[in-house]
Amino acid sequence: QVQVLESGGGLVQAGGSLRLSCTASTLSFDDYTMGWFRQAPGKEREGVSCIYWSGGRIYYLDSVKGRFTISRDNAKNTVYLQMNSLKPEDTAMYYCAAARWGTGCRTTDFDYWGQGTQVTVPS
Repeated sequence: QVQVLESGGGLVQAGGSLRLSCTASTLSFDDYTMGWFRQAPGKEREGVSCIYWSGGRIYYLDSVKGRFTISRDNAKNTVYLQMNSLKPEDTAMYYCAAARWGTGCRTTDFDYWGQGTQVTVPS
């Protein structure tokens, strides 16, 4: 069982920045594709960004391209999501997820989930 723990959410004004962090309790972190998802009230959970276990291939949701950056530090078992130029529509609960040798960035592709961290950008 892999434990996933997010941190770094909060309230930020439009145009501001936040950095989310996520750690995973595994000795094989570099085997895991890591993903950030978000869910706003009344909406389905969507994949925001994923960084794959092999070769560092990265996926971004179109609406965050150019504003969000995902990165990973395998030595620290940590994945980050740097969020810049935040908009009110980015308001959601953000979840981190892990999948060993994962190849996709859909919710069904991931096995282990954190509890989420709230990001709020007032309009």
